[in-house]
Amino acid sequence: MTPQYLRVLERRPSSHDDLIDHLVRSTALQRGEAARVVLDVLAYFDERTEEFVRRRHRELQSGGLANTEIFERIAAELPYRAVAPPELSLRQLRRIVYG
Repeated sequence: MTPQYLRVLERRPSSHDDLIDHLVRSTALQRGEAARVVLDVLAYFDERTEEFVRRRHRELQSGGLANTEIFERIAAELPYRAVAPPELSLRQLRRIVYG
């Protein structure tokens, strides 16, 4: 189990059985698959701003984008996160990645 999953389980001990039951009834997912989907979604939305910035930087950099474009894109994506963080300047984004 990944550290991100473990953090979600520690912070949200509820089993979400009602949501898992709903997914099993409304999709072709088996119970174990539905539980993993719920855990994946919770882990995705539990990602801290710094983790998101670093992950997106790696993803975009591996796609061949230059840092100028990467940081502008990350800045544009941040307000659309589930819980939007405060607006960060391009300099603040760089500091998250490079320290």
